[in-house]
Amino acid sequence: MSILMPSLMCAKYDNLLREIELLEEAGADRFHLDIMDGRFVPNFAMGLGDIKCVCENAHIKSDIHLMILEPCNYIELFAKVGASIIYIHPESTYHPSTVLQKIIDNGVEPGIVLSPGTSIESCVELLNVVKHVMVMGVNPGHAGQLYLPYVSQKIERLVQLKRELSLNISIDGACSAELIAEWNAKGVDGFVLGTAALFGKEGGYKEIFQKLRELTERK
Repeated sequence: MSILMPSLMCAKYDNLLREIELLEEAGADRFHLDIMDGRFVPNFAMGLGDIKCVCENAHIKSDIHLMILEPCNYIELFAKVGASIIYIHPESTYHPSTVLQKIIDNGVEPGIVLSPGTSIESCVELLNVVKHVMVMGVNPGHAGQLYLPYVSQKIERLVQLKRELSLNISIDGACSAELIAEWNAKGVDGFVLGTAALFGKEGGYKEIFQKLRELTERK
């Protein structure tokens, strides 16, 4: 069964604690927390206070997606909040292997994110260091974008490498119900839920999760 991860960047911030509660009751497996610095991507998202609020009050695990330059300077800061996985973009730093090792040294599982323009070949060595690989179906930085079809070839190749390298593959960006059903059947492990499938849709969170579960249970 696929891992369904609401992106709390898209949640209602007038009552974040209530959003956490409702999403957990609906059946969320893990929370996805986006950090943007306005430099690596042209946007800002989720402050440290927001991250702490989620990690301290949620009853399920959270992962952190760092869309920031030189993430090595902030690994200890984000590791302390209690996330189970910290993802970095390899191109955000000169020495991504050093950053991944720092994540490990701080007791957190490391992951890498492949943007649409980032090839598997450019970071194939890192696949021996991490088991979590997240593929962006859109360019990082904004919610509500359309899926980029050329990313599919990259996902298919990662699925082929999955067993050999013991990878856990997830997709972030434009994860509609249709896309989730397609890639779940092909072997993708997890999906980040944003505005394409969850937030701003008709029906409550529980009803939406029930429908998504039905899709991911079909093989």
